[in-house]
This record gives sequence, C-alpha cells and structure tokens, in this order.
Amino acid sequence: MWFGNAVLSKYRTKDTETSTDLGIIQTATLTLLGLIIGFTFSMAIARYDLRQTYEEAEANAIGTEFLRADLLPSKTAETIKGLLNEYLDQRILFYSKQDQETARQITQRTIALENAMWNELLPVARTQSTPTTALVISGMNDVINSHGYTQAAWWNRIPTAAWWLMGAIAIGANMLVGFGARNFKRNVGLFMIFPMMIAISFFLIADIDSPRGGVIRIDPRNLNDLKHNMNVVHSTAPTLGGKK
Repeated sequence: MWFGNAVLSKYRTKDTETSTDLGIIQTATLTLLGLIIGFTFSMAIARYDLRQTYEEAEANAIGTEFLRADLLPSKTAETIKGLLNEYLDQRILFYSKQDQETARQITQRTIALENAMWNELLPVARTQSTPTTALVISGMNDVINSHGYTQAAWWNRIPTAAWWLMGAIAIGANMLVGFGARNFKRNVGLFMIFPMMIAISFFLIADIDSPRGGVIRIDPRNLNDLKHNMNVVHSTAPTLGGKK
C-alpha cells in the first residue's frame, strides 16, 4: 500500500475519467480478492470438517473391533484387546501437537501395531473360517482403513501455489488502494486497517488448514471418550472366580 502511494501515485492523473476508471479497477480487484478469500476459507473449513469426521470414524472402528474381539478365542481376544488399547493411545497422540520427528515415530508405531494385530488374527482366520471370524477380520480392516483415510485427510492441504496466487492478488489490491489514496500520509493508521484485515483472514485460513499446529486444531474427543470407556470396561470386567 505504501509502495502504491509513494512510488506509483506520481503517475496518477487528476482527470475525472481516469479517477472513474481507477475506481472501477479497485472495486473489481477488491471483489475478486474477497471472493478468493471466501472460497479458500470454504476449502479450509471443508477439510477441517472432513478431519473431524474421520476422527469420529476411527473411534467407532476401534470401539467396534474391541467388542468383536470377544468373539475370538480367549487368549487371542486378550492379545487383540491389549494391542487395540496401545493402538488407541497412539491415535490420540497423533492428534496432539507434535514436531515432525515425533509425528513420524507415532506413525511408525501405529503401523507396527496394525501389523501385530493383523498377524495375531491370521492364524485364527486360517484355521477357523467361520462367519464370526470374518466379522472380526472385517472390523480390523475398518480400523486399518480408517487410519489411512485420516492420514490422507491430514495431507490434503490448500496447495502452496494457491497461497502464492492469493498473496499476489492481495498485494496488488493493496497497491491499488495506496495508488488511489489522496491523504495517505495524513490517515496512514486508517489505511492500515485494510492490510491488517487481509492478514487476519490469511491467518485464519492457514490456522484452520494446519491440523497439527496453530490455535484451531482437531480435538480427539471421540477417541478420548473411547479410551475412558475401554478403561471402565477393563476395570469392571469379571475375572475367574467371579471377582472384579
């Protein structure tokens, strides 16, 4: 905006027709900027809602498989439940604010637990080809697939090229406002409101589009609630002899 006023304004003429044309260009550019910010915000919100949906789907898949594990032989069932408990801990950690190295380690442990649970089910599936076993296998597939869907949703971000183009349009709009300003130096504080509003809009979009960092993040409410319920079930489950 300062550049448009201090450098480009010397090319400005005072005739009425040019001022009218400048007003049309300013209006069109600002309208285009507003539409682009609105569409980009809508994209970020849609991705945010999708991540929330997949968090709920993960909790449902894990909780369902935890219950279906009781259909397996007792020893295998206890092993699967223990692995699911560890797996749930890793999924909750995935949603917390972590650096890239820690996030990579969480993903590695998650994949290792998925392999361990699958390998635990394979002998049962091969020796007991029953509808009940197929139901448990299907539930484990849902658990693994939900992890993949969640990871894909977290990778689905607003493209960098879109940010650059949106920034270029915002810079051009600010230069046009500065170019058309008559009393920029006298009202510089007033003119700063416009770039500040654009900066806040960009920050809001970037924050919503950043699932792991920033202020607005996905809260694993469903996973935490599932963890609490699983702990309650485990603590109240009857043992041999009828004791709690």
